[in-house]
Amino acid sequence: MTKTPRRIGVLFVAVMTALLLGAGLASTAAAAPPSQQAVPVPITGTVAGTEQQLFSGTLNVQRFATQNGELTAVGTLVGTLTDPVSGAQSPIDTAVSVPVAVAQSSCQILDLVLGPLDLDLLGLQIHLDTVHLNITAQSGPGNLLGNLLCAVTHLLDGPASLNAIVALLNRLLGILG
Repeated sequence: MTKTPRRIGVLFVAVMTALLLGAGLASTAAAAPPSQQAVPVPITGTVAGTEQQLFSGTLNVQRFATQNGELTAVGTLVGTLTDPVSGAQSPIDTAVSVPVAVAQSSCQILDLVLGPLDLDLLGLQIHLDTVHLNITAQSGPGNLLGNLLCAVTHLLDGPASLNAIVALLNRLLGILG
């Protein structure tokens, strides 16, 4: 099934940006209670493995959790499955656990600006105009050096465990719900 959980993605990107900019979280943070109200995310798409059956409905995110070491959104999927040939509709109302993808990010490693430089070495004159060196690391799957350098630049920010991120996301859901 093709899904477009835009609201979850925006929420997750906002949280990850805050974390990467130095909002360190304590690794011993207790998980926040699940939101009393679910946050609805519109979902449309086709169901894989079928003859292009169409789905239209809502993913109602009730809380975030960790499953097998990965961040997941837990809630209910409610909607209608429609066969485009016959027009037959089937209601869907099921509990789901959806993995939340980690957005790629970058972190500033070095920003060095050297002013103009003039050297006179025994009759050899060297002139160097302004040099601006900017090194940025890209983190994400497969970016080993970028992941390592971003982790090193955030060593003093404080530990940010997955459980702390889950607790923060659940608090945000409580505010939104």
